[in-house]
Amino acid sequence: MNLIYLTATQIAQLIHSRQVTSEQATQAFLDRISATDSRVGAFLSVAGDRAIDQARKVDQKIAKGQIDSPFAGVPVAIKDVLCTTDEPTTAASKILKGYVSPYKATVVEKLESAGIVILGKTNLDEFAMGGSTENSGYQLTKNPWDLTRTPGGSSGGSAACIAAAQAPISLGTDTGGSIRQPASFCGICGLKPTYGRVSRYGLLAFASSLDQIGPMAHSVEDLASLLEVIGGHDPRDSTSIPQPVTGLAAKFGTSIAGLKIGIVREQIESEGLDPEIRQNLLNAIEVYQSEGAKIVDIELPNSQYSIATYYIIAPGEASSNLSRYSGAHFGYRSSTVTEKSGSATASSLVDMYCNTRGEGFGPEVKRRVMLGTYTLSAGYYDAYYLKALKVRRLIRQDFDKAFEQVDLILGPTTPTAAFPIGEKTDDPVQMYLVDLFTVGANLAGIPALAIPNGQSKSGLPIGMQLQAAPLREDLLLHAGHAYQSTTQYQPTWPTLS
Repeated sequence: MNLIYLTATQIAQLIHSRQVTSEQATQAFLDRISATDSRVGAFLSVAGDRAIDQARKVDQKIAKGQIDSPFAGVPVAIKDVLCTTDEPTTAASKILKGYVSPYKATVVEKLESAGIVILGKTNLDEFAMGGSTENSGYQLTKNPWDLTRTPGGSSGGSAACIAAAQAPISLGTDTGGSIRQPASFCGICGLKPTYGRVSRYGLLAFASSLDQIGPMAHSVEDLASLLEVIGGHDPRDSTSIPQPVTGLAAKFGTSIAGLKIGIVREQIESEGLDPEIRQNLLNAIEVYQSEGAKIVDIELPNSQYSIATYYIIAPGEASSNLSRYSGAHFGYRSSTVTEKSGSATASSLVDMYCNTRGEGFGPEVKRRVMLGTYTLSAGYYDAYYLKALKVRRLIRQDFDKAFEQVDLILGPTTPTAAFPIGEKTDDPVQMYLVDLFTVGANLAGIPALAIPNGQSKSGLPIGMQLQAAPLREDLLLHAGHAYQSTTQYQPTWPTLS
């Protein structure tokens, strides 16, 4: 039995039945990371001995009956934008190189309380700004299915480590599709919960009204269990919804007959949609119809403005959030000698700020901060940012109207399968368009699920997306699980040897 090729649910069952220990499972994944991550580049830091020590403590608690969490003893990887006190939290940015947080993110506390063992921190686009993980300040993450292609982003490391069998589950963050897009590129499952379902306390913010932490895994069943662990109200997060996250798997195995699934024909018939993705989506529609679901054509008329709206709001919030990284209190501080001063230190506080940010931030972060500062500036706020907020409300209203007609919306996650590394780095607009089908859920604050639904002729994973009304993760996961059950879905892995 090779533990690294099992789902988290299967590993948990083995641990709780005392067939394996958490230490054995953790060691198996650490060995896999050691053997393969030099080629994949999924991890920025690996817990190593700390993970083993944590696993041993969990084994002792399980033996004494002191812990009954369903995922106790299962290893997890977390995106390096979530604060931990025993591993650096860098957001893949040089401006936070070596930074160790004095406190833990709420989701990290919940993982540890549930006995879930943290393997390490995964790579990402710097401060989660990007769609390919090529914007990391430290290393390049590659798609395990084809090492010449991107794993997607910004949660590319969190997706790649699962695809490479380096971890059974992981946490990512989704601001405009950053869980769902890499999940589809890497052939795994990813869930963006309703905004506020999971506490953002301890998350290094990109765009506060859009960011949401979510689970990534091999199966929908794993997603449901992990979301129940990390979800729920947190008084430290003012946007946290005061409602428990339970019973997500209650309807698994029951019929979806009568379920109304909406289809936006403009998306399926879009010229920019790869024909293979279109065909797999049509095949998925037939699967749902065969199970008794009703397919209903719907319209989301303002979705055409989603990209433009997102890339005004998100950079504006990023400009504000990233103003704290100045070298004054924590993180990197420049010691560059300025031409004006000729001294060993910056000639003024402003010079120190400018040099620190200029040296510490990468090109994509600088681009978005400048764009955001511009749209928030006097004379342009009303013309750009305020107008974008109004369009955002229209986008949400479109979804509200759609969910009066249907239970779920089915569509593509990405226009294409994983693209080659370097293909879009010189054309930011083309990179931004990768988020075409995903940003709407973030703007509207609704939950969205990405699951595998086939492979291209060249062997690359293809995924599809389901979206639901706010707080209807149970319905979303039920439909996703039904698809995987009907198609007898089994996780697949690339050959890394």
